Amino acid sequence: MKTWFITGASRGFGREWTLAALDRGDRVAATARDTSTLDDLVQKYGDAILPIQLDVTDRDADFAAVQQAHTHLGRLDVVVNNAGYGQFGLIEELSEAEARDQIETNVFGALWVTQAALPLLREQGGGHILQVSSIGGISAFPNIGIYNASKWALEGFSQALAQEVAGFGIHVTLIEPGGFSTDWGGASAKHATPNPAYADFHAQAAEGRAARTANPGDPQASAAAVLRIVDAEHPPLRVFFGTAPIAIAEADYGRRLETWREWEHVSRIAQG
Repeated sequence: MKTWFITGASRGFGREWTLAALDRGDRVAATARDTSTLDDLVQKYGDAILPIQLDVTDRDADFAAVQQAHTHLGRLDVVVNNAGYGQFGLIEELSEAEARDQIETNVFGALWVTQAALPLLREQGGGHILQVSSIGGISAFPNIGIYNASKWALEGFSQALAQEVAGFGIHVTLIEPGGFSTDWGGASAKHATPNPAYADFHAQAAEGRAARTANPGDPQASAAAVLRIVDAEHPPLRVFFGTAPIAIAEADYGRRLETWREWEHVSRIAQG
């Protein structure tokens, strides 16, 4: 039996993974901005679930929530940083508040929860941190540039973290989903005010996004995948969820390598 701490458990991946853990007899500290969204799970699973009200942008609250979960459950085996949202808007369109709020939630929220959990995981001699990133964490697409920035930041500090904590028996896995049938682009998304100068480009961006999400993955099916990862003896640092991301990554990284090689003569000039 494993003990879990899952942020953003009210819907989407967070809820499906909470259900999967509970269904197999694990215990879960499940956080949400509104814990009434978890009432049905409490009614069904009783003491196996601990609902915690949490806004992950509040650092003190993050530390208190992790400590509450550890005290209640006795240990933490799996910490899942799932809370987050998508901010839509071209780079020129974003307000300062929209940009800062995106980073506060998607980057700092995950950072604070991670920092809160690490001393506890080190003390118990191991654990597993799952960071919910995105195909947008290794590539970038128009109209979600600040979202891409948040996930690239998550990817960067998590890759460094994995090297820092390996000696303590702590694993780190970046989960990178493609398009799934969650409300990421719906009710939970935020949208900047469109700039009329980009009207044509907005239409093109919408077509591109529609093509990338034409065959969305099943959030319920993702639960079986996440259980495979947490039960693995040697879990991956990165793993795609869904069938679309691998082709996007291969094309993107292929273009990067081609460009770097094409301009290698300039790199040598810079070396001196």
